[in-house]
Amino acid sequence: MPQAYAPLFSGYTDILDSHQGWDPGAFEVAELLAGLLQAPFFFTTITRLLVDCNRSPGHGGLFSEISRKLSRQEREKIIASHHLPHRQKIANAVAQNLKKGYHVIHIAVHSFTPVLSSIRRRADIGLLYDSRRPTERQFCRRWQQEITRRRPDLKVRRNYPYLGTSDGLATWLRRRYDAPVYMGIEVEINQLLAVDQTEQPSLASLLAQSLFVL
Repeated sequence: MPQAYAPLFSGYTDILDSHQGWDPGAFEVAELLAGLLQAPFFFTTITRLLVDCNRSPGHGGLFSEISRKLSRQEREKIIASHHLPHRQKIANAVAQNLKKGYHVIHIAVHSFTPVLSSIRRRADIGLLYDSRRPTERQFCRRWQQEITRRRPDLKVRRNYPYLGTSDGLATWLRRRYDAPVYMGIEVEINQLLAVDQTEQPSLASLLAQSLFVL
């Protein structure tokens, strides 16, 4: 939370520390995965209760009920300072690699709370994609099979616990680039695993090694 906005969130410590404020474990797994893949690593450390950098401009969930109370001028300032720079870095990296003639696989790492609204999520890893894109659909089916082959103790599901077509950075980039030159895949990890420091390296290794054989 930037210090300038800390007073706005006074009394909201429990929410800030919960899954509503951030994705516990996602940064650590993503950083390790990027290192193993020797891939560019982009991240934001701004709580989504201030601004959700995975939401498109104009989306109803861009600001939380707390930060929505700020003036329009202040919200625009937050977008300019925190939201757009993060997204633009990733968009630029995708554009530069496509310009070089590469195909881009954009992997976004998130984590999900194991219980939401008293309902237990029945998965350890979720692979989110656009099922209307054959390249993404086939890629995630093969990736699911390879992860399961290596770790049969983990339950891997596709387009769970969310749909890959829900608003997000990958969805936004799909509107810019056709398949198969761009694939946007979101990896959702159950927070019971994601926050386990002994599991983080093995999860990153599992994702990397299973990717190498696809």
